[in-house]
Amino acid sequence: MKKGPKISEAEWEIMKVVWSKKMCTSSQIIEVIENNTEWKPKTVKTLISRLVGKNVLGYKEEGRKYIYYPLMEESECIKDANQSFLSRVYDGAIKKMLVSFIKESNLSKDDIEELKRILDERK
Repeated sequence: MKKGPKISEAEWEIMKVVWSKKMCTSSQIIEVIENNTEWKPKTVKTLISRLVGKNVLGYKEEGRKYIYYPLMEESECIKDANQSFLSRVYDGAIKKMLVSFIKESNLSKDDIEELKRILDERK
């Protein structure tokens, strides 16, 4: 399986905005990010540049504006992040991870039933 680029926690915040908007300018990204963080516009622009460099974000020029759009689907990035986490923390053993999460979480009865249903479907 081809691994996608590693996306930092800060870059994820930028990507969440772009995925939700589909296409947007840096000003639109900055507006959303400024409501949720204390990042300066220059920081946001630096993160956007990194994502363009990693081929996660693309852009097109419209006059003096750059319109950014995702080059990777959110689901692809989540899958890559999951695989990376699983490899780093649990040596790739999904059973160890699931057992750990289940033991450490306060699962509702509905959560448990849904997990059982999913596991039964996988048989």
